[in-house]
Amino acid sequence: MSGYVSMFETVRIMKSKLLYLLPLLAMTDLNAQEADFELVIEGVHVRNSETALPVTIITGGELISKVKATVGDTLATQPGINNASFGPAVGQPVIRGQQGRRVMNLSNGMINADAAGNSADHANTIEPMLADSIEVMRGPSTLLYGGGAIGGVVNIVDSRIAESLLPASAEFEFRHNTASDMDTFVGELEFPVGPVAIHLDLTNRDWNDLEVPGLAIDPRWMDDPDEENFNGFIANTGGRSTSATVGLSYIFNNGYIGFAINEMETFYGLPAGIHAHEHEEVPAEAEEADFTSIDLERTRYDLRGEWNDFNSFIENISYRMSLTNYQHVELEGDGAIGTRFSNDSVSQRLQLSHYEINNWHGILGLQINSELFGAVGEESFIPETDTDSFGLYLVEALHINPFTFEFGARINRDEFSTKNNVAPRKSFSTFSYSGSVLYDLNAYFTIGLATSHSERSPWTEELYSNFSLTNINDCVVHFASAACEIGNTALQEEKANNSDLSVYFDYGDLDSTLTFFYNRFSDYIFLETTGAEINEIPVRRYQQEDAKFYGLEIDLNYLINNEWATRLFADSIIGKLDTVGDVPRMPPYRIGSEINYDNGNLSSSLSMLHAFSQNNPGANEFPTGSYTRLDAELNYTINNVSNGELILFSKLRNITDEEIRLSTSFLRGFAPESGRSLELGARYRF
Repeated sequence: MSGYVSMFETVRIMKSKLLYLLPLLAMTDLNAQEADFELVIEGVHVRNSETALPVTIITGGELISKVKATVGDTLATQPGINNASFGPAVGQPVIRGQQGRRVMNLSNGMINADAAGNSADHANTIEPMLADSIEVMRGPSTLLYGGGAIGGVVNIVDSRIAESLLPASAEFEFRHNTASDMDTFVGELEFPVGPVAIHLDLTNRDWNDLEVPGLAIDPRWMDDPDEENFNGFIANTGGRSTSATVGLSYIFNNGYIGFAINEMETFYGLPAGIHAHEHEEVPAEAEEADFTSIDLERTRYDLRGEWNDFNSFIENISYRMSLTNYQHVELEGDGAIGTRFSNDSVSQRLQLSHYEINNWHGILGLQINSELFGAVGEESFIPETDTDSFGLYLVEALHINPFTFEFGARINRDEFSTKNNVAPRKSFSTFSYSGSVLYDLNAYFTIGLATSHSERSPWTEELYSNFSLTNINDCVVHFASAACEIGNTALQEEKANNSDLSVYFDYGDLDSTLTFFYNRFSDYIFLETTGAEINEIPVRRYQQEDAKFYGLEIDLNYLINNEWATRLFADSIIGKLDTVGDVPRMPPYRIGSEINYDNGNLSSSLSMLHAFSQNNPGANEFPTGSYTRLDAELNYTINNVSNGELILFSKLRNITDEEIRLSTSFLRGFAPESGRSLELGARYRF
């Protein structure tokens, strides 16, 4: 019941805050002119890529080619972005070495409320295979969504709520992957009925244990060399997932209003070897009792509306609300429930954009979030916590040839209160701001400089995990991640000063981007592996320490002719804590290349990714070795098939069957990436 009380309280707060915006809505007949450039705003509209803010947009054929079952795996070959896997069901994006709470996952510009940010073993409930585009924002651009997204923002844009009336269309896809016997079906149907646009989609996926080259468990992670290991596969990594969406949108002359509901159910196993329970003498036939699985359910409701050309000053008014009911249970092999996680949340955004006035164009926004999150059960280690957040932001752009300036500021208030006041109430006020300039040096070179100051509140699990623990032996273990995780109510706001310097070169068939970034943190919050153990279970504690991150990203594309193209990319990221040493779980240096062929009906690609060894894994962590991964793809398009288009595709992954252990993953010692696999599929659309 407290979740609904929190929701209604948030609505009441929003009503009071909106009173401050009413004068803006009443402004009319001001001197304004049509904007001739666009700023990075909701949906990431960028005119001719003219922004100094580091933004990556994947859409169209590139997205179709790269999309995989998880968001992290889909983005893993983009410069500065890595995957943090926790078995085949979980893949969270890592942006410039940051993951968890510092990477905000959005669905159509709204917070995707689940438990993925709370722990590395929790699946992200966004379905990338239904995306029309994936937008990745780093640095100053994240102010639109929250100052806490210091690492970046990943926004999945789909068409569940239509913004205009379009002819009826449908798309169906089936694919099979041999590494895990994964079968995936995706169906999407859209059609108009008068002024109403209707959207239906369905995704169904099931898979078995993942095949890997060699042993699943790295011997360095085994306390007893005689304990069971698995050769050629990772035990207990099968699962299934189903997602369905219904969306309705009423279209009128200057805008739309729409509603959508999405239901998702997912069940997946966590790789064998990480289970944290002790069993005195488990007989061989009962070994499955050590396995852990997650059973997840989520319902999400979305309400969205926009009104364009509101008056001569206000270009656009948009309002978005999402309400989410999320829960998952962590099951032992015998089906007993260990921990039940829940997250009931409501999030709202009101945003105004104005026409260009004297070369200024910008937006003003209000964001209010409320959630009730907790871990309940015999193995509960996080108390139920009400979180209320309020954010107000302003972003403006000034265009004066050959310069484009962008400025932004955001103020946030976050309040945390635990159920029955079992832990102290905490509140934080944060202020973030940014500025950037883009200079068109000549017809070929453009230079961009962006700088920002971002502040982030510590979050529920960082504050309250195993609160009031007095004896380390009494720690309630998070058995899904096989660790004793201890929070810290003394944590302060985390602050970061970030700078990006980018050089863009575009000459004929060659275009390239080079970006150098430097991020200096005060009171950086991290989960440190302390080196202590409880019954052979590692103890991890949330700590704060000043830190710095810096790195380089290169992306170069060359069009050889009308059919052949090549790409070369590389990235590096170094993270250092001022006194403790290396930041744990940092990505390695990487270099990659692709060659692509496309004659219209037939397309193919061959790609190589080399990751160097990560010999600076952080305190009490094991290093990871280097690897070289080769992938190939072949697609054939058949036109005019029942008035539609049929695409047959095949993807060969990890051709050389390399052992790949990701340094970004908490589970790298127990679950390497898949071995050689073949994926076959067909996609039909009209």
